[in-house]
Formats: sequence, C-alpha cells, structure tokens
Amino acid sequence: MLSAGRLALTAAALICTAAVAGCASSGSGQPAASGSTPAASPSGPAATSSSNTPAVVAPSSPAAGTPACATSALQVKLGSSDGYAGGVYVIIDFTNTSGSSCTLFGYPGVSLVTGPPYKQIGVAAKRSTSTPKKLVTLAAGATAQAQLQIVDALNFPSATCGPTKATALKIYPPNQTEPVYLPNTSTGCTKPVQIMYIGAVRPAS
Repeated sequence: MLSAGRLALTAAALICTAAVAGCASSGSGQPAASGSTPAASPSGPAATSSSNTPAVVAPSSPAAGTPACATSALQVKLGSSDGYAGGVYVIIDFTNTSGSSCTLFGYPGVSLVTGPPYKQIGVAAKRSTSTPKKLVTLAAGATAQAQLQIVDALNFPSATCGPTKATALKIYPPNQTEPVYLPNTSTGCTKPVQIMYIGAVRPAS
C-alpha cells in the first residue's frame, strides 16, 4: 500500500502531465495571437508585399501619344543618289501624306527583288550603325529619309555572288509589315553576299 506522501506526489505528476498535453493541443489548434505574422502555407505562394510590386513607368518620349506612321500614311520614293567607285548611295524619302502627325523610329527593311511576282534576291540590307536611331515626328506633309548603300555586285567573283538583275527595291517603313515596291535595276547577289547597308531614318535635310 502506498503511503499518503507517495499518493500525493503521484497525483501531482498526473496533473502536470495533463496540463502539458492541454497546452500542446491549444497551441496547434488556435489561431496566432493578434499582431503576429502567420507562416506562409507550404502548398501556396507566399503573400507579396505591395512594396515589391514593380511600378509601371510611363513612356518618357515627348511624342508618346503620337502614333507610328503606317505604310498607308506614307509616300515612299527614291531621292537623290551619289555614285562612288564600287557602288552608290541612295536616299529613301518617307513623306507623311495623312492629315495628322505620326512618328518613325529605327531602320527601314530593304531588299532587292525580281518580278512581279516579287522574289527576294539574296540577303536584305544590313543595318548601319553610323547613323544613330532617333524618334522622328512627321507633321502632315513632312519628310524623313534614310540612306541606302548598294555595293556593285560585279565587285565580287561571279561564282561567289551569283549576279542577278533586280526589277525593284522592296521597302518596309520602320516597324511596319506592309512593304512598297520601287522600280530599281541594280544587280544583286543571289548568294549570301552582303551588298546593301541601310541607315536609320532621320529628318530630311
């Protein structure tokens, strides 16, 4: 038979064990106290602070509200040319024929073609970095221009070039997908020989 003292100690131990179990159960089943930060669920994304959301930066261009010049809004034609030993420089003019302002930025796309039906000869003109890109705003009736260099295909061996007479230049205004065709009888290379270089558009001089 247990003595009264040992009975008292056993009862106290049972009471403490029950209290500890009750505390553990309370900690796992109750919400966090007010003011504490709950841990993110492993099965879902962590909450994102609004301070981490990137700000939307408005365009800094003064002509941000002016639309790009569509091909249909432009008259594209060949301007002055300047021959040199081994090739020629040709100016391409882009005149705004719409009734409102529009913008041009960057490089036209230019290639020599045969036809119609039109078929590209060799590789398209390579962009020349000698003229820096600049946003050009064209008022109604104003003109921008780009300089095209065409190297004489006959400078290259026939086996390397595969010379073929063109019937036109295929020209895309900057950032447009509708081309125009201008008559041109330069000789192109059917093989991948670079004979044309195009500069960025700039205001007409």
